[in-house]
Amino acid sequence: MVSGAAGSKDFESLYSDLRAAHLYPLWQIERDLLTDHPMPRAIPWVWRAAEMYALGERAIRAVPVDRGGERRVLSLGNPGLGGKPYAAGTLWGGLQCLGPGETAPAHRHTPGAIRFVLAGTGVWTTVNGDRCDMNPGDLVLTPSWCWHDHTNSGDRNMFWFDGLDLPMVAALDAIFYEQYPEYAQAVGEHNKSERDFAGSPARYRAGAPASVSAPRPQPSPLLVYRRADTDAELGRLARERPEAAMVSVEFANPATGASVLPTLSCAMHRLAPRQRTGALRRSGNSIFVAFRGAGRSTVGDSKLDWAEGDMFVVPSWAPAAHTSEAGADLFELSDAPVLRALGLYREETVP
Repeated sequence: MVSGAAGSKDFESLYSDLRAAHLYPLWQIERDLLTDHPMPRAIPWVWRAAEMYALGERAIRAVPVDRGGERRVLSLGNPGLGGKPYAAGTLWGGLQCLGPGETAPAHRHTPGAIRFVLAGTGVWTTVNGDRCDMNPGDLVLTPSWCWHDHTNSGDRNMFWFDGLDLPMVAALDAIFYEQYPEYAQAVGEHNKSERDFAGSPARYRAGAPASVSAPRPQPSPLLVYRRADTDAELGRLARERPEAAMVSVEFANPATGASVLPTLSCAMHRLAPRQRTGALRRSGNSIFVAFRGAGRSTVGDSKLDWAEGDMFVVPSWAPAAHTSEAGADLFELSDAPVLRALGLYREETVP
């Protein structure tokens, strides 16, 4: 008994000294660190367009866009992340709102960004002096460290989905940010020491959505992917595979065939009416945006009903299956390029 008491006292002293030295005994925490499969804190969740648009309209009336309040964006906050303004552990998503006649000032940052347009016309994003007109269903890229601003020349409010790799870049302690010397860029004027994307749509018209292969760490030189091209490609695939519950295209870098950004993958899926996709789980997180139609996604044990404009998240390794009574188009943003590059990507079909 004396020996046991001494041992207990030694353990208590050891653990106390470890804590004081900011050291942790791996033998006590190993199973918390090395889990059998991914255990993301983010949970399956859906954000409703009806609620977001109403709040966005109120924000447009109440909150000005200017230096110091650079962007009017409603950030998606996953309830599982303890108050962080992230949709998932690696992905930031939000609804950006721009009123008539407004310009969101120019800046740049190391997190890469994409814009998927939901509603409104007459808006463009300027990326390193390259004007990119934005219409519903278009995908617009803002690669890392590129100057960008947004202008609404129309007479109606404009809404689009913003997706960024901000949580990943923050976890790598690699956030940099800088404001442009002027409020907005002059279209067509470039600092030649910066990346030059001038005229990218004209030079890369052949860069329609395609399957991705051999990822390389550089952004797509094509900044705008048009809805008409996406719709045509999905239509072609659906005609070729009439038995398929879902056909998909991943937007590709026309110069390399890789994903559009080194850290972010973008895809569009078309669900056939009254068919259920197989349940697929993948390492890595995804945000889905319902562009057209309504349906239901089963994500793990959660049933997520969604309609046009809604956004929902599928956390890493959660099996997901989708169905739509009348057919639907779903836009997807994921962190797959990072997992592919690091050899961490895996997927499997769940019975």
